[in-house]
Amino acid sequence: MIKLKLFAGRSNSDLALSIAKQLGIEVGKCVVKNFSDKEIWVKYSENIRGSDIFILQSTNPPADNLLELLIMIDAAKRASVRRVTAVIPYFGYARQDRKDQPRVSITAKLVANLITTAGADRVITMDLHAPQIQGFFDIPVNHLYSSAIFSPYFKKKNIPDLAIVSPDVGSIKLARSYAKRLGAELILIDKRRPKPNQAEVMNIIGTAVNRNILIVDDLIDTGGTFINAVNALKNAGAKDIYGACTHPILSADAAQRIEESEIKELYITDSVYTGPKILKSKKIKLLSANRLLAEAIKRCFTNQSISSLFDIDKG
Repeated sequence: MIKLKLFAGRSNSDLALSIAKQLGIEVGKCVVKNFSDKEIWVKYSENIRGSDIFILQSTNPPADNLLELLIMIDAAKRASVRRVTAVIPYFGYARQDRKDQPRVSITAKLVANLITTAGADRVITMDLHAPQIQGFFDIPVNHLYSSAIFSPYFKKKNIPDLAIVSPDVGSIKLARSYAKRLGAELILIDKRRPKPNQAEVMNIIGTAVNRNILIVDDLIDTGGTFINAVNALKNAGAKDIYGACTHPILSADAAQRIEESEIKELYITDSVYTGPKILKSKKIKLLSANRLLAEAIKRCFTNQSISSLFDIDKG
């Protein structure tokens, strides 16, 4: 009998535990440690021959998270597993998905190649920075959307006069799906980015006056784009402003800047480990992705369709 086994790297072990609880299993036993020179060493502490295994690991920096995933995949393949699925809640290095200037790397393609070469048979991920990154892989990719988590929550919240805001052109499809699901208006912010990690709001396309706002985005890094959007919308006459962000990278002092901003509440998932300090914030609220990922894992294991979990155009 083929067994489902879930293993976890060290990037987000708490999420792995909560997913295992949803599946009614335990996280598999695996030793991951560093030698004194920081090299990573992996050993599965139980028999996985012929098993269908799922390895949960986000690939956000430091680069050890990515390397750890590759080593875990390689070790599993050498232990004669039936199939390896890399469950990557946050697919790091996805922002470099094209050559937008000379002599730069397309790291999204590089990482896709590395995961495939390591031996993964399938990838499950959530809210890629650009959906077309799925095409960088030569193996099946199941692309989940956090709208399946956030939309039901905001539907229950029943915020009056709600408008959905895309902070940039790249998030317009995501924002449109929220607007459709929540029966809300759609607003677009046209921005110019003079330098990496710097954004300047230029124009608001749509009416924010006397509207409650929900800003949706796949990730928040330094918080510059997000906070500029909040300020622009407030200046344009918006009332309460909420945010929904799948991947809370929140580098440097981003969490503090959000706390001091005029946003009412920011909702995040646990696709990356944020730590208790950030979750102590009065404005940052966590909605776990454990049920969505557990359902995807279960359906993948039983060879059922999971299209309902990643079709953002469904209302």
